Amino acid sequence: MPEIEPIGELDARFSERSAKARPWAEVAEVLAAREMFWLSSVRGDGRPHVVPLPAVWLDGALYFCSGSDEQKTKNLLFDPRCVLSAGANALHFGLDVVVEGSAARVTDQDLLQRLVALWKSKLDWDFQAAEDGFRDPHAPNSSVFVFGVKPVKVLAFDKGPYGQTRYSFPA
Repeated sequence: MPEIEPIGELDARFSERSAKARPWAEVAEVLAAREMFWLSSVRGDGRPHVVPLPAVWLDGALYFCSGSDEQKTKNLLFDPRCVLSAGANALHFGLDVVVEGSAARVTDQDLLQRLVALWKSKLDWDFQAAEDGFRDPHAPNSSVFVFGVKPVKVLAFDKGPYGQTRYSFPA
């Protein structure tokens, strides 16, 4: 499925005069190149939960996995709304990206096979596609859920010059 081209708009309130909206292709490139993201979700009692995790960008969505008994899985099954963020650990250069959306379980076997290959090539993780997600061949009784987040909104924070671009996705 081809990636949907979002509409980008520079927010002048948070941008230097010389800033320009980054082209979406550059933001998508950052999402594809990053290995680690921060996942923010909400526990059933309303407390926030933030964890680092590897994720992959494919066909306009971010994908990550989580054990069936992990806190982030419980949170997302309770409330799928979440944020994934990735950034450059520098103040004066780089591009930070924040993706807002809802996490949906992935069980489609064709997509799981593509994700297994991507996890191997990008992260050197050996997973196998299973009926309900991934299986770790070293822990065959483990159940690893796979989630996909299609962006509803993406914020890109440029640091040279400073600029904030909001990308909206057509419905």
